[in-house]
Amino acid sequence: MSSNIVEITLLSLAVSGAATLISLLIGLPIGTWLALARFRSRDVVISVVNTGMALPPVVAGLAVAILLWRSGILGGLGLMYTPGAMVIAEVVIAVPVVIGLSAAGLGQLDPRLRLQLLGLGASRPQLVWWLWREARLPLLTAVMAAFGSVISEVGAAMMVGGNIAHETRVLTTAIVLETGRGELGNAVVLGLVLLALAFMVNGVLTWAQQRGARR
Repeated sequence: MSSNIVEITLLSLAVSGAATLISLLIGLPIGTWLALARFRSRDVVISVVNTGMALPPVVAGLAVAILLWRSGILGGLGLMYTPGAMVIAEVVIAVPVVIGLSAAGLGQLDPRLRLQLLGLGASRPQLVWWLWREARLPLLTAVMAAFGSVISEVGAAMMVGGNIAHETRVLTTAIVLETGRGELGNAVVLGLVLLALAFMVNGVLTWAQQRGARR
């Protein structure tokens, strides 16, 4: 059991970490654009993003499963019941979280800061970089929220991963399996490991956040 726990924990961290990183790469630029741009349908787009933040994981899993199934558009890639499919499903869950929280964080900055930077001759990339620096605390909150949403996810991981031993079994799906078997002791151990993993990752991010707040 101990060796399996290590294997399952490492896979959980790899899948959730990859999904969080990809979500940040996708969501942060879109969130920045939403915070800075002004267009007629902006409120509609923000409403869609906010709805996506409450998207049930099983719905995300279903959508990804339809795409990756043999008859799906991406069925030829052979990703169904692989860690890659789980990453894709978790990205779908986490991207709206990153977009929504990063847009909100950047939107709270003083508008005069942007004008001041532009007045000093900052280019567009330089402007965005300085705005990200000023909003680094809420942006770290977005990262923590995204990681929390995927490390604790079970529905989508079960649907597209299949909970296959030594291949796609992560902490959340293993907990469901052990509970179904009546092995409550094993389920409790796995649950404690999941809590410890989430605490350690969020602890590091919180430390970085608080360190930035003191500067």
